[in-house]
Amino acid sequence: MARRAANFVCQSCGAVHAKWAGRCDACGAWNSIVEEQAADTVPRGLDGRSGRKIAFADLSNAGPDTPRFATGIAEFDRVCGGGLVPGSAILIGGDPGIGKSTLLLQVVCRLAAERPAIYVSGEEAVEQIRLRAARLGVHQAPVSLGAATNVRDIVASLDGLDNGALVVIDSIQTMYVDTLESAPGTVGQVRASAAELIRVAKRQGLCLLLVGHVTKDGAIAGPRVLEHMVDAVLYFEGERGHQFRILRGVKNRFGATDEIGVFEMTDGGLIEVENPSELFLAERSGEISGAAVFAGIEGTRPVLVEVQALVAPSPLGTPRRAVVGWDSARLSMVLAVLEARCGVTIGPNDVYLNVAGGLRISEPAADLAVAAALVSSLSGTPVPADTVVFGEIGLSGEVRGVSQTEARLKEAAKLGFGRAIVPARSGARQRNKGLSRGPEMRQIGHLAELLPILGATHDNG
Repeated sequence: MARRAANFVCQSCGAVHAKWAGRCDACGAWNSIVEEQAADTVPRGLDGRSGRKIAFADLSNAGPDTPRFATGIAEFDRVCGGGLVPGSAILIGGDPGIGKSTLLLQVVCRLAAERPAIYVSGEEAVEQIRLRAARLGVHQAPVSLGAATNVRDIVASLDGLDNGALVVIDSIQTMYVDTLESAPGTVGQVRASAAELIRVAKRQGLCLLLVGHVTKDGAIAGPRVLEHMVDAVLYFEGERGHQFRILRGVKNRFGATDEIGVFEMTDGGLIEVENPSELFLAERSGEISGAAVFAGIEGTRPVLVEVQALVAPSPLGTPRRAVVGWDSARLSMVLAVLEARCGVTIGPNDVYLNVAGGLRISEPAADLAVAAALVSSLSGTPVPADTVVFGEIGLSGEVRGVSQTEARLKEAAKLGFGRAIVPARSGARQRNKGLSRGPEMRQIGHLAELLPILGATHDNG
């Protein structure tokens, strides 16, 4: 029997090459091309045989609501859109040791009393999982454990499970399909293993949770098509030095994206945080220069965090710009606007910016809070302790309005903040709504109007 031809596949992007090369032409990655055996060139159903007709449905016919079942972990359910959906596949990625397996073990143990729950690990032995469950105090849960990596064996074991059963695969990069000759973790194996497991989950109405490894760039390892195949993609984030963990949804076919769930890592496992704003501001120490409280929105939830900045003289010819928890390019833009439009000289100084608590902020509404922290550090005048700040900054120095102003102000009022520095248009909208309660608003139309509040002038250095 003739040997099937081999392809050379990039393990970073999945591009197929006719021969081996040191660098992938598609994505530019080095030493990522691996030889894999080519699959059959003729797909099933396209070899001359006729297929079956598809039963089409009308768009106007309203079907039943999508069934969901809650896990009992409110923060996890929030990110999933209110609970798990039978027949869905969810991919959870994160750095090694961040707590992915711990979170899913707690989830599967919560649901084991209500429905069949299976935990299959390709990285740990059954006894290791038992030891972790005993440490978390959930070892009495009726969870079925398995240690396997062959997808054929796993699919055979899942046959006959009831609709709504929960299955955890830890991790998809360790699984392999025995019809492919490539090693586990390669692009072909990850794609084929995920496709087979998702097909079984859809057919039997199982809820499939897949753990995914991440690359050094923070993206889930394997082909990009893996994220398209699943119904939801969640990232488990957090700094090793912080006890907080953030579960962030970046794709969800059954709920809102960019939703977050906040957990605290303890010796007894992950504990959900009901009020993240209060926790992120717990160690805030009064009025100090270089700190501003930002009222942000993560998904549908308002979150208050402290933005810290330090502007100090630089002993180097090229000043440093160090950022933790925010976009470094956005910081460069805010610094340029402060210098060009407001006359604030920051160029010869080192700039350090930090979002306290380990949370990463991505929305442009944080521009004004970052500018307030920078100007406060430069002038030495603290931002008032009872003040929250939010607003987007344009390149001409104008402060633009942001969405969900009412929710931001309500969260600030709930935590005792009495004043807010907001864009002028946001203040006008709030007056039109007739909101008499909430923080007193200081409206700013241009970034230069922030300087007198913090004791800075146009010609300071």
